[in-house]
Amino acid sequence: QVQLVESGGGLVQAGGSLRLSCTASGSMGSINNMRWYRQAPGKQRELVASISSGGRPNYVDSVKGRFTISRDNAKNTVYLQMNSLKPEDTAVYYCYADVGPIWSRYEYWGQGTQVTVSS
Repeated sequence: QVQLVESGGGLVQAGGSLRLSCTASGSMGSINNMRWYRQAPGKQRELVASISSGGRPNYVDSVKGRFTISRDNAKNTVYLQMNSLKPEDTAVYYCYADVGPIWSRYEYWGQGTQVTVSS
């Protein structure tokens, strides 16, 4: 079983910055993709950023140039640096990881961390 624990959420004014962290622990093989999703009230969960095991990042258009995803494989941790935050970035942010070889892959989710951006 793998646990993902997020931290770093909070309340910030528009234009400010936050850094989210998510650490995986437990019995696991290799971690493949790690992602950050978010879900705002009344909206569907959306993929914000992803990073492959090799470190290649991808972003949703709305956060390009403002958010940076990175990972430390030695620490089984993924980060999301969020700059120039906007009120529309307000949401619960969830960490995701998929683990194991392609023929036996498992997906895990964190519990979520609230990010609130005030105008």
